[in-house]
Amino acid sequence: MTKRNKIIYWIATLWLGLGMTATGIVQLIRNNDEVKLITHIGYPVYFLTIIGVWKILGVIAILAPKFPVLKEWTYAGFFFAMTGAVVSHLACGDGAKELFGPTLLILLTVVSWYFRPADRKVAELS
Repeated sequence: MTKRNKIIYWIATLWLGLGMTATGIVQLIRNNDEVKLITHIGYPVYFLTIIGVWKILGVIAILAPKFPVLKEWTYAGFFFAMTGAVVSHLACGDGAKELFGPTLLILLTVVSWYFRPADRKVAELS
């Protein structure tokens, strides 16, 4: 892995971790704005706890060494959760302001996954 790719990986991964941790905490403490948002897009309030816990566990999985299969599942989960958020906002007619956060997290997820080092990848079958 080149030094450039390693830098790209760690910047994207740390920003992804920060974004998922911050939003996960806000969801777990059931911030009033977050409660209004989740009900606005049609989900029950208890959904905040589920998503918040999974985001924080996902950040731990992404940052921890080894466990490449768990990392693959985590990247997929982050991608599915954030694309689901984008689609939910679009279905409710929300604007760019509400789409920015999940879209940025999708981008960071893809960049982190693409540039991850070989020891964080599942071994290819030959």
